[in-house]
Amino acid sequence: MATKEQTKISKEVLFDLHRRMVRIRLLEEAAGQLASEARIPGFIHLYVGEEAVAAGGCVALKEEDQISSTHRGHGHLVAKGGEFKPMMAEFMGKATGYCKGKGGSMHISDLDLGMLGANGIVGAGVPIAVGAAFANKYKNNGLVTMAFFGDGSTNIGAFHEAANMACALHLPIVFMCENNEYAEYTARERVMAITDVADRAAAYGMPGVIVDGMDVVAVYEAARVAVARARNGEGPSMIECKTYRYYDHAGVSGLGRTYRSDEEVQEWMERDPIKLFEAQLAKAKVMSEEEAKEIHAGIQAEIDEAIEFAENSPLPDPEVDMLTDVYTEAS
Repeated sequence: MATKEQTKISKEVLFDLHRRMVRIRLLEEAAGQLASEARIPGFIHLYVGEEAVAAGGCVALKEEDQISSTHRGHGHLVAKGGEFKPMMAEFMGKATGYCKGKGGSMHISDLDLGMLGANGIVGAGVPIAVGAAFANKYKNNGLVTMAFFGDGSTNIGAFHEAANMACALHLPIVFMCENNEYAEYTARERVMAITDVADRAAAYGMPGVIVDGMDVVAVYEAARVAVARARNGEGPSMIECKTYRYYDHAGVSGLGRTYRSDEEVQEWMERDPIKLFEAQLAKAKVMSEEEAKEIHAGIQAEIDEAIEFAENSPLPDPEVDMLTDVYTEAS
């Protein structure tokens, strides 16, 4: 699969894909552990297992391009260039966080990176991305927007309205569906009469492709084509990435509901996107096992520093910060 494609991709890009996936994985594992110890408040939705989608999609973008996200949005921000310290501080509700401790896990964002925000409402990030794409076309600035969303989002009216508008107006956007086969605890086949979400693309007049979402190179190649198409004025595309989340809907152990078999989870974990990619890189003599371990260790050290930074950061001051950034000032 990916090995053949790797001959066409530079070593720099291959290392970039790998590094972004490892950064996501180690941050998410750390966040899950902290949440289980009640050191992070509220719900946290982990992206472990889906790293190839965010990494492959974002490597295909320019730094100035934009993305919209979901309630499971940490991976998207990391893939877009997010820093660990303000992310971890935001998870903990600290004033040094990306949103000054007011957004938390489900509403983290960084407009300077073009990350338009995680969103606690299913499907809500899609029309936001379409709005950004409309602005980009109006300004003729050459930017592309990529909307990340889950399979369950495509059952929401806002998704269909946004997809229709994007195609009718020929906007520079890529619809990136992370099909992990479950909307919270509901299996896809219980709420969809179709097997492939990408089939819905044809209804709006855009191409829809299906890729192995556990294969970072396959995701990157599909994203690169779709992004180029959008940037060249050829309109939207949809990419359905068949992927899987290892942990439950929220947290490490979820709410104790049994909706997936241990065998199913294990089967997907055997196709771990990072382990598969590292094995392919080693076989192609692009990255040795020792080099991969060094990358993991270096990133883990960054995360340890970020945790210490966040725990030592102050909470927002209610007297000073209560209304800050809540209202816009009249011009």
